[in-house]
Amino acid sequence: MLKINPSPFCVLDEIEAALDDVNVYRFADYLKKFSGDTQFLVITHRKGTMEAGDTVYGITMEESGISKLLSMKLK
Repeated sequence: MLKINPSPFCVLDEIEAALDDVNVYRFADYLKKFSGDTQFLVITHRKGTMEAGDTVYGITMEESGISKLLSMKLK
Protein backbone atom coordinates (compact mmCIF):
# COMPACT_ATOMS: atom_id res chain seq x y z
CA MET A 1 0.00 0.00 0.00
CA LEU A 2 2.85 2.40 0.75
CA LYS A 3 4.26 1.89 -2.77
CA ILE A 4 0.96 2.71 -4.45
CA ASN A 5 -0.35 5.47 -2.19
CA PRO A 6 2.26 6.67 0.33
CA SER A 7 0.90 8.08 3.56
CA PRO A 8 2.59 11.24 4.86
CA PHE A 9 2.65 9.90 8.44
CA CYS A 10 2.48 6.44 10.02
CA VAL A 11 2.45 5.44 13.73
CA LEU A 12 3.71 1.95 14.61
CA ASP A 13 3.43 0.74 18.22
CA GLU A 14 5.87 -2.09 19.02
CA ILE A 15 5.06 -3.76 15.72
CA GLU A 16 8.37 -5.66 15.73
CA ALA A 17 8.17 -6.91 19.34
CA ALA A 18 7.82 -10.60 18.38
CA LEU A 19 10.70 -10.58 15.86
CA ASP A 20 14.16 -11.98 16.49
CA ASP A 21 17.19 -9.66 16.18
CA VAL A 22 17.94 -10.48 12.53
CA ASN A 23 14.40 -9.69 11.47
CA VAL A 24 14.31 -6.50 13.55
CA TYR A 25 17.19 -5.19 11.45
CA ARG A 26 15.38 -6.28 8.26
CA PHE A 27 12.27 -4.45 9.44
CA ALA A 28 14.31 -1.31 10.13
CA ASP A 29 15.83 -1.47 6.63
CA TYR A 30 12.32 -1.85 5.19
CA LEU A 31 11.20 1.32 6.98
CA LYS A 32 14.23 3.20 5.66
CA LYS A 33 13.17 2.38 2.09
CA PHE A 34 9.86 4.17 2.59
CA SER A 35 11.08 7.02 4.78
CA GLY A 36 11.53 9.32 1.79
CA ASP A 37 7.76 9.53 1.26
CA THR A 38 6.41 8.61 4.71
CA GLN A 39 7.39 9.82 8.18
CA PHE A 40 7.34 6.95 10.67
CA LEU A 41 6.79 7.31 14.40
CA VAL A 42 7.83 3.99 15.93
CA ILE A 43 7.22 3.17 19.58
CA THR A 44 9.75 0.48 20.49
CA HIS A 45 12.14 -0.97 23.02
CA ARG A 46 14.18 -2.85 20.41
CA LYS A 47 17.77 -1.71 19.92
CA GLY A 48 17.87 -2.53 16.19
CA THR A 49 14.87 -0.35 15.44
CA MET A 50 16.21 2.55 17.50
CA GLU A 51 19.57 2.38 15.72
CA ALA A 52 17.84 2.90 12.37
CA GLY A 53 16.03 6.08 13.44
CA ASP A 54 16.98 9.63 12.50
CA THR A 55 15.78 10.99 15.84
CA VAL A 56 15.18 9.17 19.11
CA TYR A 57 12.91 10.50 21.86
CA GLY A 58 12.68 9.09 25.34
CA ILE A 59 11.33 9.75 28.80
CA THR A 60 13.46 9.39 31.91
CA MET A 61 12.68 9.80 35.60
CA GLU A 62 15.86 10.88 37.35
CA GLU A 63 13.94 11.99 40.44
CA SER A 64 10.85 10.27 41.75
CA GLY A 65 7.75 11.80 40.17
CA ILE A 66 9.63 14.13 37.80
CA SER A 67 9.69 13.02 34.15
CA LYS A 68 12.12 14.49 31.66
CA LEU A 69 11.95 14.36 27.84
CA LEU A 70 15.17 13.50 26.01
CA SER A 71 15.81 13.74 22.29
CA MET A 72 18.80 12.80 20.14
CA LYS A 73 19.34 13.37 16.44
CA LEU A 74 21.32 10.49 14.95
CA LYS A 75 23.59 10.77 11.94
